[in-house]
Amino acid sequence: MSRYNPKESEPQWQARWNEAKAFETRDDDARPKYYVLEMFPYPSGRIHIGHVRNYAMGDVIARYKRACGFNVLHPMGWDAFGMPAENAAMQTGSHPAKWTYGNIDIMRGQLKKMGLAIDWSREFATCDPEYYAHQQRMFLAFWRHGFAYRKESLVNWDPVDQTVLANEQVIDGKGWRSGASVERRQLSQWFFKITDEAEDLLAALDDGRLSGWPENVRLMQRNWIGKSKGLAMRFPFAASREGANTENTTPPQGFEDGIEIFTTRPDTLFGASFIAISPDHPLAAKLAENDNDLAAFIAECASAGTSEEAIEKADKKGYKTALETGHPFDDRRLPVYVANFVLMGYGTGAIFGCPAHDQRDFDFATKYGLPIPPVVLPEGEDPAAFKLDGEAYTGSGSIFNSAFLNGLSINDAIAAAIRKIEEMGLGKGVTQYRLRDWGVSRQRYWGCPIPAIHCEKCGIVPVPEKDLPVKLPEEADFSVPGNPLDRHPTWKHVDCPECGGKGRRETDTFDTFVDSSWYFARFASQPEDKPTDKKIVDQWLPVDQYIGGIEHAILHLLYARYFSRMMKACGYSSVVEPFANLFTQGMVVHATFKDPATGEWLLPEEVILEQGGAKRADNGQPVKIGAIEKMSKSKKNVVSPEAIAETYGADAARWFMLSDSPPERDVEWTDSGVEGAWKLVNRIWDAIEPAKDALRPHDLANPPENMEEAGVALRRATHAAIAGVTDDIEHFRFNKAIARIYEFLNTLKKTPPLKKEDGAPANSVKAEAFAQAEALAALTRLIAPFTPHLAEECWETLGGEGMVCDAPWPKADESLLVKDEIVLGVQVNGKRRGEIAVAADAPNETVEQAALSDEAVKRHIDGKTIRKVVVVPGRIVNIVAN
Repeated sequence: MSRYNPKESEPQWQARWNEAKAFETRDDDARPKYYVLEMFPYPSGRIHIGHVRNYAMGDVIARYKRACGFNVLHPMGWDAFGMPAENAAMQTGSHPAKWTYGNIDIMRGQLKKMGLAIDWSREFATCDPEYYAHQQRMFLAFWRHGFAYRKESLVNWDPVDQTVLANEQVIDGKGWRSGASVERRQLSQWFFKITDEAEDLLAALDDGRLSGWPENVRLMQRNWIGKSKGLAMRFPFAASREGANTENTTPPQGFEDGIEIFTTRPDTLFGASFIAISPDHPLAAKLAENDNDLAAFIAECASAGTSEEAIEKADKKGYKTALETGHPFDDRRLPVYVANFVLMGYGTGAIFGCPAHDQRDFDFATKYGLPIPPVVLPEGEDPAAFKLDGEAYTGSGSIFNSAFLNGLSINDAIAAAIRKIEEMGLGKGVTQYRLRDWGVSRQRYWGCPIPAIHCEKCGIVPVPEKDLPVKLPEEADFSVPGNPLDRHPTWKHVDCPECGGKGRRETDTFDTFVDSSWYFARFASQPEDKPTDKKIVDQWLPVDQYIGGIEHAILHLLYARYFSRMMKACGYSSVVEPFANLFTQGMVVHATFKDPATGEWLLPEEVILEQGGAKRADNGQPVKIGAIEKMSKSKKNVVSPEAIAETYGADAARWFMLSDSPPERDVEWTDSGVEGAWKLVNRIWDAIEPAKDALRPHDLANPPENMEEAGVALRRATHAAIAGVTDDIEHFRFNKAIARIYEFLNTLKKTPPLKKEDGAPANSVKAEAFAQAEALAALTRLIAPFTPHLAEECWETLGGEGMVCDAPWPKADESLLVKDEIVLGVQVNGKRRGEIAVAADAPNETVEQAALSDEAVKRHIDGKTIRKVVVVPGRIVNIVAN
């Protein structure tokens, strides 16, 4: 028996697929389309085994759907602009383009060694002028349609990367790439009007258009868009107190009407004890012109981080101005503070503080000795005796200490307060969104140039389409931080296309999330003279299955949804929602290793594990084993796919990545795990190799009659495996599919080989031999999406026609399926939260116990009391808990 050799087999099959152009997709194919796409990678240098898991998942779906008769589009490209290339230029002197394209060459070779069924003929990088020329062309269309505009704006400024960051790119007050503390600055920036689509972006999350998305992703987007109904109102300034210095207590010119606020809790207006404005509020800036202490306070706030998380964690600080406002419902005066916890980017940049019922306001009022009057009474409490116990009360109840609102529920009091303010002419009920327009300007070289020209006479004018693309200059100076385009001696100087006078190119470039907001459409259609061929892109979009990390739930997915709406409005496609189904995969994690003597992180291959510890492979010195974390280059806990392929083969790596745990969960990479996968690869080969040419005598579409029980039993096992694996792949249960294949392999191993009857013709075999040939053919096709090289080798050995990548997916014969086990959905309080597999004849008590023990269900009933469990036999389990 020959041993399976992946070092020979895998390159051979990759070459044959390439020669046959096996995975190139035609637009005029009559088969139904299926578009599967993984979020394309940034070419940072080398891929690691964590990347392989993501692309292997998409490859399973692509190969499976192709076998099921679909015309599959499965492309690959590179999200190639961005700061890392500029950082590399600063550190090494290498040009960003050379660094980027060099990395692409390396990573493309790595991916090809993994045997992915990718249409490489559609490959592009977003830094290709052929790509970004069309992005510039679309931007001009968006500008004409009023979707793009430029304005002065307060921005997040990364002082290390010397560029603007979107709110989503600020993590815990620091730049998402540099890790530097973010500052606030006022700059003129380009924006997309994403807020115009806020309502539709929100509605699509719940109206069925995104039913194929995970609920947690929809929730994250729902929260980020942040629709809220409330009251927009004005607090008029109070008259100066007798004897006061009116220079300080009189509002500055332009602010005489008072302070505008937005609140979702107007029911608590009687609990107001102060007004707070953002350090970035125009009123604060005006007051600071004559108040050095306030100016210093504002500067301090500007350097303390901009994200909500950072501000929430920071100590609440305020600066008391001399201004006061009146209260709309009584004669109280409310002091006006500039407070570090009020964001200019949300609402109006001003709030009324109700410390009794907002913890942030409570902390602030406690710090500055302000009144804390309670106005929401918990159910069952005595209004005369109720006191706050060291923190704000944020629960439900009725209103008290509030004159005409007393005794009302919170909702009724909100409505009554809004009516009263409207009657007084001080405000009105409104709907607002947390979402802000998308700032797309970035101050860096390595990005898509924004096609605009600044002219002193004509203002800002578009670059004529005939002059596109506006290419980046080949020469750039990275010796100092900042945008090299600003310092370029010639590139930015250009004649105004309207008046012919002297002009200046826009030196900002696009946020890289612009590049990734339409790449999926360009994969589908690549005409030379326009961004898309509308007929073809409509044929392919939406993407049927999109796969990527949960970390892109807002940064990328929300922007892509909005971009598709702009493209539709400008005639580039007819598609509103670009991704029909979304799957967010778990990460690949690995232990971290650090040399305690030097403090340097070590690669796994630089470490020898031994019982009770680890040591360096080069000098035997002790190594500290750290936490198991997501693979990252910074901590060097990465595993090279080439090293694994060289030792075990790409198929073994793919098999382990897909078999170890559910694909939505993290998986820990271990040498023992991939060794186990390698052994299973060889077990499959050992089952196939002795049956050389076993398929040639059989027409698998026409099973013989009068088969003995042994053959019938094998056929039942075969078709049960086909049905189970098919269902598992359809529902992204790759680990369960592989477990079924393993069970099926065990069944095959227990089945003795059936030989040709003595004296029979050469092409005559027992009927039971058909069952064995059918089983081996099914096994080979079932493993093909997971271990494609091995499957091709097995198919050729068995005498299958053509390549297995072109073979149809096996279909289960319903008459041979014995439903010993059924799958039931489990609902918790009316929402589907999991599913369980139980025996078809299992009693209700067993089904109930299985439902309550399911991990997904347990997460949703944790801490709750089970009120009722209803088992609907053969259909569903309903759990009521509160």
